[in-house]
This record gives sequence, C-alpha cells and structure tokens, in this order.
Amino acid sequence: MIGTHPHADHIGQMDKVLQAFPVKEVWMSGSTHTTRTFERVINAIMEHDVDYYEPRSGDQFQIGSLQINVINPVTLSGDFHDDSLSLVATYGEISFLFTGDAEKQTEAAMLQRQEPVQAHIFQLGHHGSSTSNTEQFLRAVNPEVTIYSAGRNNSYGHPHREVIERLYKMNIPVYGTVDNGTIIISTDGISYTIDANITTKVNEEKDHDINGENEEQKELPPVSSECIDINNASLQQLQNITHIGTERAEQLIGLRPFSSVNELTKINGIGSGRLKEIKAEGKACVN
Repeated sequence: MIGTHPHADHIGQMDKVLQAFPVKEVWMSGSTHTTRTFERVINAIMEHDVDYYEPRSGDQFQIGSLQINVINPVTLSGDFHDDSLSLVATYGEISFLFTGDAEKQTEAAMLQRQEPVQAHIFQLGHHGSSTSNTEQFLRAVNPEVTIYSAGRNNSYGHPHREVIERLYKMNIPVYGTVDNGTIIISTDGISYTIDANITTKVNEEKDHDINGENEEQKELPPVSSECIDINNASLQQLQNITHIGTERAEQLIGLRPFSSVNELTKINGIGSGRLKEIKAEGKACVN
C-alpha cells in the first residue's frame, strides 16, 4: 500500500485499509505531518506490524508479475507535493503512471533526470490541476488514456479547464470521477479495458472564484468531427486516430479492406477497450 504524501486526501483512509485487509508493506515518502490523520496512519502501521519503506528515484521492484519503477523523489525537499512518491507500474506490456500531487517543477525535474515516465495510462497529477500536467510532460508520457480523481463541485475547481482543453487539443482521451464515477481499468498485460460510466459529452469542471462561487457550466466540443476512412486513408492520416501509431497504421493497411470499424480488433494491441475509445472519438469510419 502506497501513500504518496501526507495530505489527508491521499492517506486519509490508510488506517482503515490496514484494519480491513492484510497488508504486507507500506510505502510513504518520508515526509511527516502534524495532523491527526497522519498520526492515525503511523499508529496503524505500528499496530499491524507491517513492513515500512521510503522508496527513492531509481528503486525497482518486482512484485509477482508487476514491475515497479520509482521516479520521484530523489531526496526530500520539505514540500509535500514536490516530494510525492511517483512511480510507473508495468504489467506485461501495459504501464501505468502515478505522480500523486507532483507539480510542474517536479515534472520538469523528472524529465531532466530522464526518468522513464512513458505509460499507457496516466493518472493526472494533482487531480488534473493546472499546477501539473504540462504539455511537455504529457508529450513525454505519451499516454493513450488519462484519468483524474476529483469530487464534484470541489473547492479547488479540479480538474482545471486548461488541462482538459490541453488534453483535447492533444487528442488524449480523459476519464474522471466527476463525469464517469468509479473507473476500473483491467489488463491482461497485452491490452486493457476501461469500465466507467461513459458519457457522450465531456463537461468542463465548473470554475470557482476565490469565494467558491461557480460560473455557468459549459461543454467542451467533441475532439473531432473528421471522418478518416480506414480503407482509403494514408499512413499519416491513420495516425490521427487514437491508439493508431505508425506500427498499427502499417498493420491496418495490410489488413484492408474492413467492412466496419469493429474489425480494427484484428490489429495487434487493439482490444474491446481501445476499440470503444476509437469509436467514441468518432474519427475512424468506413465509407
């Protein structure tokens, strides 16, 4: 069990998890706090006699079939967000990136250290805040899917509008608890599926002024209304479809003709989950 940093929204239920489930080891950043929440977690760790460890950048772990690479922190700076435990978890060919509340300067530092940040699934930093998730970092991660966790009408305005707009401009699908409720990603190490309440229109989170009052909620435009005929499009055009990179575009061309978009599952690495996202994007078509 991992507590990225000692803020209550990241460790608030850890003591209850320790009471309810058998936990062998707890990882935390090493940052300490004076809150009762933090004290409860530390007391629960001691009471249940579990192993305790403070990972650092460069640590690698093999837990069964799961590979974990720790990419932050190198040392503690005293800033809880900067010191957030960040890691890439890889199962088979599918990887997940978690950065806690790491912000822009920490993202930049990870890139400067050339940390292996690339991942298929990225849980957006700091709940989708504009203090994180820079375009440079997103391009380095190159995720196929992003996810944020935030409460509806939260006082911080998470996720921030500029981050959601950035993801749309970069054609990166985003799922969030505000719009999709509980989100479960399952993988067999080759492909993955996303179980969420999919909405046809993704709404921007309401903005909040300093008094917490909300502006009228608006809707983001669809990612694209363009139709890319998978039977006739060029190699370059095909790569504008989500999940279709150079290698998959070449496979697609070799498998033509297709009678429907559903047959894209013939391509290696495209399962039902990715097909659902391709269809939701609305670019791929058969004319």
